[in-house]
Amino acid sequence: MTLPPQSFGSAGEHRLQQQLGTAERAARFYDQQVRACLTPEMRDFIGRRTMVFLATADSRGECDASFRAGPPGFVHVLDDRTLAYPEFRGNGVLASAGNMLENPHLGMLFVDFTHHHVGLHVNGVARLYGDTDLRSFHPTLPADAAPGGRSPEMWVHLTVEEAYIHCSKYIPHLEPAPRPTGHDAARPKDAHYFTGLTTPHADEGPAVDTSEDPARAGALLPSRSNG
Repeated sequence: MTLPPQSFGSAGEHRLQQQLGTAERAARFYDQQVRACLTPEMRDFIGRRTMVFLATADSRGECDASFRAGPPGFVHVLDDRTLAYPEFRGNGVLASAGNMLENPHLGMLFVDFTHHHVGLHVNGVARLYGDTDLRSFHPTLPADAAPGGRSPEMWVHLTVEEAYIHCSKYIPHLEPAPRPTGHDAARPKDAHYFTGLTTPHADEGPAVDTSEDPARAGALLPSRSNG
């Protein structure tokens, strides 16, 4: 039986492939689909995406899944081995970025829900940079990376190790729709949406910003002098 190339996939993958008799099929997938850098088609696909799903884990292997969104191409393709995306102020938890400080491995999943119904996995090693630090290496990054012209307070810089397709079989079709305007009185505020609360407790203080996990303060980041 042909063994899959050991440069791709985990030891657990290969062990299960042997147990379940899928090693030859997996070897074909690794050979035909998995790339160590981004192809031109992958780069174009990322450049048109408005969302990405993130997978991180801390040093103990405890996992977190998150989500980022922005205008098309908000995840910037710097070259065929490098991506970068901005982080902005959010709820202050910093779950994804905190995991990257402990364990730099980052998984990204880009999905086209509206046209070709296909996905792209990109896995690699992440480093956190302050806005000024990363621009010293990549001056072509846009200055207005966020709505309202806000400057990013942190960037996630990914060195690509592998990229491969997520097939279309179970990707649903979604129709883009305008964001509702006005206040929905029946909708709980974000800070209370999953808590069962309707108003903050008196000692709770003001409601927190529960937008996407952000980069909050450049002071948390050591200055980087190498790529």
